[in-house]
This record gives sequence, C-alpha cells and structure tokens, in this order.
Amino acid sequence: MIDIQSQNDLFKLIGAKLKNPIIAYVFGGTAMMYYGYKNATKDIDMVFESDEQRKAFVEVILSLNYERKSVIGVYIDEKTQSPNKPLMFSRGDERFDLFSERIFQTILTENMKKRFYARHDFGENLIIYVMSKEDIILLKSVTEREKDFDDILTIIEKERKIDWDYIVDNAINQKKLGDSWILLDLEKTLQRLREYTLIKKKYFDRLYDARE
Repeated sequence: MIDIQSQNDLFKLIGAKLKNPIIAYVFGGTAMMYYGYKNATKDIDMVFESDEQRKAFVEVILSLNYERKSVIGVYIDEKTQSPNKPLMFSRGDERFDLFSERIFQTILTENMKKRFYARHDFGENLIIYVMSKEDIILLKSVTEREKDFDDILTIIEKERKIDWDYIVDNAINQKKLGDSWILLDLEKTLQRLREYTLIKKKYFDRLYDARE
C-alpha cells in the first residue's frame, strides 16, 4: 500500500529522473486519494497520452526496481485479452497499472481531459491530472474488479452530487467510438448500485436504447 505523501514523493522522484515532459491522467485509488476518499492504495492507475510517454515512464520505474508483472488474475479474463490492457509493474506491495491512450477499449477523450479535477506538477517533466469523479466511476465500471465497485460505493457515499447524465453520455459516446463493452459494463454497475442509491430509470432506458 502507498499513502498520498509517499505517492507524491515517488512522483517527485520519477519527475526528477525523466528527461522530457510527460503528461499522465490518474484514476482509480490514486485519484481517490487526491479527493480525500481514501488514505492509501495498492494500485497506481495511470493513462498516458502516447505509447512513447508511457515507455519513458516505464524506463524510470524500472530503474527504481519495479518489476513487470502479468495482468492475469488481476482483471477478468476478457480484459486480459485486450490489446489495450495495462502494463503492470510492482515493487513490494505497490503496483503501477499503466495504460496508453485507452483504458481497455475506453478512449481517453479530449472531453475527459478537460474535466480534470486537479493538476499536480512534479518537477518540470511530470504533470499529473486527476480525473473527474464521474470518469473515475465510469472507468471503475470498465475495469470490473470487486474492489472497484467498493470504491464506487465510497464515492457516492461521500458525494451528494454525481453527474449521472455525463456518465451515461460518455459511455454512449465511447460506444460510438468503438468500445463494445462499456454500455454493458456500466449497466451492470448501475444495477448493483440501485441497492445503495437512486439510479433513475431514464439512465437504463438510454443505455438500452444505445445498445440496440
């Protein structure tokens, strides 16, 4: 596990070792710590704007004794077959899940970039954007791990206002961009969430209509 201060110290160290500027967007537990939703995380989930930037980041963390790991057993089987699965690296009980341009089939769109919650600069060469809480919910629906659903529950328990219209709009747009999983993934998540909070029928209707 890694807490927010240790994570920031790690990002500062990585930023100091990078030779050229890199922009990354964090979601998952990493982003949740910046919101104050949780105190520590095991997974540092990041998506880069290009393969080249991810490669440069990987070179640095390898120099810090992180080792490449398999995604098998971490994500469900159909996700591990995706060409856009993350590169995974661990050191002790810390782990990086590093995506490039897509989180599985879900594209990091310009609209998602613009909706960022916060920006953090670690030296001159590492810029981290924290994704919006709505995008965190959507992406945690996509990754389909049980702990991700627990994290979604944490967010909705702490936040009175969730823009479900945006979440559904983004999912429908991602479907148009070629993400064949996202509508089903989100619909399954919303069905489970109905046990804990009000999810209006109109959102299910829109998802069903978009699938037809």
